[in-house]
Amino acid sequence: MSNALLDRQAIHDELERARTTFHRLLDDATEDDLRRPTNGTRWTNEQLLFHMLFGYILIRPLLLLLRIFGRLPSGVSRAFAALLNAGTRPFDAVNYLGPLGGAMVFGRRRTGIVFDRVISSLHRRLDTEQEADLALAMHYPTRWDPFFREVMTIGDLYRYPTQHFDFHRRQLTLADEGH
Repeated sequence: MSNALLDRQAIHDELERARTTFHRLLDDATEDDLRRPTNGTRWTNEQLLFHMLFGYILIRPLLLLLRIFGRLPSGVSRAFAALLNAGTRPFDAVNYLGPLGGAMVFGRRRTGIVFDRVISSLHRRLDTEQEADLALAMHYPTRWDPFFREVMTIGDLYRYPTQHFDFHRRQLTLADEGH
C-alpha cells in the first residue's frame, strides 16, 4: 500500500472519529450545557459546536480555491494570501459572528444532520481525488487560523478541519468533558 493510500485512509479515520465525537458531544449535552460559556472563547458551547462544524463546511470552497491557485504560479497564491492576511480583522469579526447566528438558526438536531452530510461529502470527494491532485499546493493566510500553514496541499486541507475540531473540543465546558 502506498503512502498516499495510507494517508487517505488516515483522513477517513479522522473524519469518522470527529463524526462520532461530535454526535456524542451533541447528544449528551443538556440545554444548560449548550448555553454554558466555553473556556477561552466568547461563545457558548452550542456556538462553539457550530463553529467546529463550520470548519468542515469551509473545506469545499477551500478545495476549489486550491484547485485554481494550485495550478497558477506560486507568486499568485502568495499575493492572494498576503491580501487575505491584510483582511484578518474583518475575517475575525465574521468568524466570531457566524456561530452566533448559525447556532440559533440550525439548532442541535439540524447541526448534527448537517455535520453528517458534510462528513459524508468529504469522504466521497476524498475517494475521487487523483493522486497528483492531493499534492497541489497554494499559500494560505497564516494569520487567519493557527492550523493554516504558509503552504498547504489538498491533502493538508482534508486534515485541517479535524485539527481545528480537536483544538476547539478542548475549549468546550460540557459536563461529560470533565471541565
